[in-house]
Amino acid sequence: MTTDPKEEIVTHLGAMRAFAMSLTRNSALADDIVQDALVKAWTNIGSFQAGTNMRAWLFTILRNTYYSHHRKRKREVEDTEGELSAGLAQKPDHDGRLQMRDFNAAFGLLPEEQREALVLVGAGGFSYEEAAETCGVAVGTIKSRVNRGRAKLVELMDISDDEAMEATEAVTQGIVTMNQSIA
Repeated sequence: MTTDPKEEIVTHLGAMRAFAMSLTRNSALADDIVQDALVKAWTNIGSFQAGTNMRAWLFTILRNTYYSHHRKRKREVEDTEGELSAGLAQKPDHDGRLQMRDFNAAFGLLPEEQREALVLVGAGGFSYEEAAETCGVAVGTIKSRVNRGRAKLVELMDISDDEAMEATEAVTQGIVTMNQSIA
């Protein structure tokens, strides 16, 4: 029994928001990007080919929506590093928050392509093939981006092989975990 594509869209909302958050690093903007992508998907549901990967189709729309938005917003001043907002409130600093802050700082230093690949494969649960399809690149390119991104994170965060990272979120752990097979 095949699922109605319009009903299947709902099952991917959480993953879409998480991916949008990784791209925008701003919850309000992420929500806007997801909403715009959903409107585009709903409007163009007739172009979805039954039997193909709905999640990859939605993530491709989301990714393209983000890049379109990003191009339009290049001339605006944004608080992407959180310097302005950091002065407004201070959350209590304990080990988990400190590690999360270190992770966010290191993750922000990665090239956008590596962040995108790490979120799709490490946190989003995409296979390399699905991530490659979503990004419109070869599978080997995704594998390379994930490997280089993880290696750079480990270097930036100064994590040794015998040191366990106390990630405050499963998503963070999924991105940093080094024992996932690249093959």
